[in-house]
Amino acid sequence: MIRKMLGNLSSQKDAQRQAELYRNLIRHEAKIGGTLFGPVPNGGRREFFCLDEHTWVWHEEWVDQNGQHQAVTTRYDVRPNGILKSQNGQYKQLTRAEAVNLRNAALMYENKVNDELYSFVA
Repeated sequence: MIRKMLGNLSSQKDAQRQAELYRNLIRHEAKIGGTLFGPVPNGGRREFFCLDEHTWVWHEEWVDQNGQHQAVTTRYDVRPNGILKSQNGQYKQLTRAEAVNLRNAALMYENKVNDELYSFVA
């Protein structure tokens, strides 16, 4: 009985460690992805990352000319019949040009993340 309880605790700790590792890797990938299109302005934050096999996220924060904090999150849901773009709860189908741009950004992201984060893993 004790062995079973300890085994459950151990597997829970492993699951927690794996979840934490995944979150940390996603955060790091997002930061790398945010640099794809140039430096992030001072006081700003930019992230671009692949959340899962069907979802890409672009998040940007900045301070506007009036000193107000602004933020935009764009989510791209890749579906069999096209890609849906969501901003502020509004969904719309990506145009062909937008889809090409997302594809190019995804390829750049993959290369940069692999070079900067995963290149040491054989």
